[in-house]
Amino acid sequence: MSYRMFKTGTSTANIIVLILCASFSLNAQQVRFDNLKEQYNKDNILKINGGVSTNAVFYSGDNARLNPFTWILSGNVNLSFFSQLNLPFSFNLNNLGGNYTYPTMPNRLSLHPAYKWVAGHIGDVSMSFSPYTLNGHQFTGAGADLTPENLPVKISVMYGRLLKATEYNPEERLSVPSYKRVGYGAKALYDKNNISFGMTFFSACDNKNSLKIIPDSLNITPHKNIAMSWETGIKLIKNLTFSAEYGISLLTRDMRIDSNPRPEILAVTDALSSTYHALRASLNYQLGKNTLGFGYERVDPDYQSLGAYYFTNDLENFTLNYARPFFNDKLVLAANAGLQHDNLNNNKSANTQQLVGAVNLNYNPNEQLNASASYSNFQTYTNIKSQFDYINEITDYDNLDTLDFTQLSQNASLSVNWTFNKNESKKHNLNFNLNYQEAADKHGEIIGTGAASRFYNFATNYGLYFVPNNLQLNTSINLTYNTVGFDNMLTYGPSVGASTKLFDKKLTTGLSLACNISMDTRKWQNSIFNLRWNATYVILKKHNLSLVMINQNKNMRNRKAMNDLTSTFSYMYNF
Repeated sequence: MSYRMFKTGTSTANIIVLILCASFSLNAQQVRFDNLKEQYNKDNILKINGGVSTNAVFYSGDNARLNPFTWILSGNVNLSFFSQLNLPFSFNLNNLGGNYTYPTMPNRLSLHPAYKWVAGHIGDVSMSFSPYTLNGHQFTGAGADLTPENLPVKISVMYGRLLKATEYNPEERLSVPSYKRVGYGAKALYDKNNISFGMTFFSACDNKNSLKIIPDSLNITPHKNIAMSWETGIKLIKNLTFSAEYGISLLTRDMRIDSNPRPEILAVTDALSSTYHALRASLNYQLGKNTLGFGYERVDPDYQSLGAYYFTNDLENFTLNYARPFFNDKLVLAANAGLQHDNLNNNKSANTQQLVGAVNLNYNPNEQLNASASYSNFQTYTNIKSQFDYINEITDYDNLDTLDFTQLSQNASLSVNWTFNKNESKKHNLNFNLNYQEAADKHGEIIGTGAASRFYNFATNYGLYFVPNNLQLNTSINLTYNTVGFDNMLTYGPSVGASTKLFDKKLTTGLSLACNISMDTRKWQNSIFNLRWNATYVILKKHNLSLVMINQNKNMRNRKAMNDLTSTFSYMYNF
């Protein structure tokens, strides 16, 4: 993406050019041609809507790093054809950094036409067939989803350019060279009478002649890939369902070496071509209101498909979950546990095991009260294979503890929201939240001094709303205490505020005061006072004027006190 730069003080003509050429993006929604005739009328052939806003920020205070004046101009325009096709444009201009930047060309265009049971995807789009084949990778081309109304079949196809050729440029370090990559794929799924099965095929190939030169030190080579998957879902007996998916990926990492076509699709002809496997399965049973599930997943080390940006591989997962409502569905319990480990081929210098457990409770007896609680425990175990200690050990029992490391993490939370004494004139609302987090490193069976950190947070808020007067009063208290290593930090403070609506609710204004005090190992560190006033006025339903003023006073230990005043004036127009 190319950019043009302008310095502060640009003429009015240049500013107009900036607005016309400002950054914009195109991303059309789905267009249905089967009902255009019904929706056609003179009023909806073309509709234009959007908005423009400008902000002026004035600052005065002791912080020399902040600009005394900042302006921001932004807007968006949307063109709608037949209330089906939408083309949005947007721009953003400001004086931050003393220059303007904008892209010179639209960066994305996509169309999604549809007719009855046929839906198309044209332009810069993305599709997902399977987590092991094509999974959300953007491409420039075309695709389609076919869902016949009277058949239990769904078919999806795609073809397009996954990556464009990008030449190596030593002057642009952030630009990563890449070969031109083209891919195609299809998926077919059958689903009827409590049974489903499907197959996915995806192929991608780099054009090894699309680049002139790439330094060998970058280790960028032309790739070729064929990925397939098979999936099924079966209702074994009443309330018992089974689902599974198996994926395979054949990847050639350097086509310049493996240039001969393969006689067999699954053949591996050289050291730079590999075959990878992946499998996942789940079993779920519904007994009354009880839901019990078991899941398994295994992904080979280095498993990769060119149809996805990122893969988590070299893992084996076991998961178990349970859920049930109680007391006429007013209380819902959900629990899950899982075990994961890596180094499936036993060729890494370290083994990692992860154990996760979580419990969630949600209690909602009526519209006035809602409460939730959760707890999770995460444990990562690592065994490091030190070659030095391995060579010098005398027995198999040496270094059993010294090379074992465990990371422990616990999270707990409680949240309650209560609305009481609610009537036509006023209502009260009270809520509080309590959170706890703990992390520790265990060496062998010992947690060393200073190797653990704990975080506690408590927040409560009370609000009183006078309905006829549109007046709302609120007060809150926040307290945070955390220990990291040998340091303890306490931060606490109250806040009070009020807001109201005047002049037939056209003017909304509010005033609040907040204080935060921080202490470290029983010594005062700083105190911050914030006084905030805001007002918003609506004119003719489309124009909004707002003003926000914030005065902050900061007193710090062994430092000079600072006082800041920030005023932000905004205007917004919607059409």
